[in-house]
Amino acid sequence: MANVQYYDVILKPVVTEKSMNAMSEKKYTFLVHPEANKTMIKEAVEKMFPGTKVDSVNTMNADGKNRRRGMVVGKTAKTKKAIVKLTADSKDIEIFQGL
Repeated sequence: MANVQYYDVILKPVVTEKSMNAMSEKKYTFLVHPEANKTMIKEAVEKMFPGTKVDSVNTMNADGKNRRRGMVVGKTAKTKKAIVKLTADSKDIEIFQGL
């Protein structure tokens, strides 16, 4: 496995209607590094956002889709999403406040 540091684990937040509705239950959705595991994701969230305490992490793997450009066939990159649930006494994540 590659040497993945905590700041490389979380790539970007997922901003969809479903993920925004889940924020009321303190669930935040992120695109994460495909080789990151649940403990790495938990540590990264707690280090990157001070005052947060992670309760649980759920992950989903999505394979790349087939794409064509004329006769050439290829695949898009694999992705991994993580839904992070914070504890009740944890601070909210600030980057989602303005959305």
